[in-house]
Amino acid sequence: MTKAAYPILECPANRVAVLNANAFFPNGNFANRAVLCFFKEVIEQLADLGQLERVGIVNLENGLHPIYTMQYNGEKLLVMHPGVGAPYAAAMLEGLISMGAKNVVACGGGGVLNRDIVVGHLVVPTVAVRDEGTSYKYLPAAAEVLLNKTAIDAIGATLNKHNVPYIAGKVWTTDALFRETPEVIAERAAAGCVIVEMECAAFAAVAEFRNIQFGQILYGGDDVTADKWDGREWQEQSSTREKLFWLAVEAACAL
Repeated sequence: MTKAAYPILECPANRVAVLNANAFFPNGNFANRAVLCFFKEVIEQLADLGQLERVGIVNLENGLHPIYTMQYNGEKLLVMHPGVGAPYAAAMLEGLISMGAKNVVACGGGGVLNRDIVVGHLVVPTVAVRDEGTSYKYLPAAAEVLLNKTAIDAIGATLNKHNVPYIAGKVWTTDALFRETPEVIAERAAAGCVIVEMECAAFAAVAEFRNIQFGQILYGGDDVTADKWDGREWQEQSSTREKLFWLAVEAACAL
């Protein structure tokens, strides 16, 4: 184990764990591409339309979590909602990796640290600030984690193909949704972060540890730059959310 002053910063040297994702997820090599989609309503609509085929269910204490496959331009992909928060989302990524996923794109939203980023404008993370705990069990302690360049390039090429404007930059991953104080927000913005969210650093750490390609697309949502939070009705962007899912699918297929 990498010793540290605080247990949260310690990274186990042993790569073999007692409990692994295949204890909960279906066994088999289902697909080598996957999309982790934070938009529950998009997944449910596609399932109702018959565009997703359910291949398994993860039974956790907070309920049943379906796993789907889909076909896109001759490619087969796994599709799943990753839950919210770094520990949960990292576990869901582990599960898809255990089912064969080696090229993964996640799509979601986050709070903007620059109010000039309008609701719906896309952000492609290139580096994530590790202000959460999960990543420290996969990678040695460091302030940031880089995202996979191949995945970043594939996402960028997909967005450029469709003439979708986006920002490529640093994001801030935090576990503490209600501890985003004005001082910390200002500090992260000054350090170059353009958006705050809760999973990216953990995703990137798991991907690096498991040697898979992972990228993410976020859209600008609520505004946390003022003293008073502005939700900006960010979860009502149904058109943006559905389009973002399909962009993530196409980018995953390009990996």
